Amino acid sequence: MAASSPTPRTQLIHVLRSACSGELAAGYAYRGHWKSVPPGMVRERIRVIEEEEWHHRRNVQGLLAELGSGPSKAREMVFWLIGKSIGVFCRIGGRLIPMYGAGRLESTNIAEYERAAALALEAGYPEMIDCLLTMAEVEWEHEHFFRRQIIGHWMLRMFRLWPAPPPKHNIRSAYADATESLAVFP
Repeated sequence: MAASSPTPRTQLIHVLRSACSGELAAGYAYRGHWKSVPPGMVRERIRVIEEEEWHHRRNVQGLLAELGSGPSKAREMVFWLIGKSIGVFCRIGGRLIPMYGAGRLESTNIAEYERAAALALEAGYPEMIDCLLTMAEVEWEHEHFFRRQIIGHWMLRMFRLWPAPPPKHNIRSAYADATESLAVFP
């Protein structure tokens, strides 16, 4: 007998658990990253990005709680280790590698939150969409910041730059009808 395909709610929980652990790793990685950068505007921006990642983690934990779920303990342990390791690596990785890695990961985070928003709508949780899309927009800003930090670096001849995400305003365009109906019918 074939296993049934997971429901949109189950898929949403899976994506949110992944995002929650990813934000844990990102928080620790950015902590090491900003501490490895000389004082100035770039360092301060990466420190703020760290704070935003911790904020996203709290948001995702809240969404998981609304769904009667929580983070995966095993995944949390693995991603704690990944985040701490990346944070240490930032001190020895030069300028390009940490900026490149961060930007590339942020580009996938945009898609992850957009996927979560689509699943929230499909699963009957349209009230989660605004939070998820807001986090996607913030991740877009993070990706944009890191992309600007490495554009023109001579080593990009050896490392291919990841594809640029679509314009930020596109993130909400697919959900305009769903979020407008929430405003009319709270």
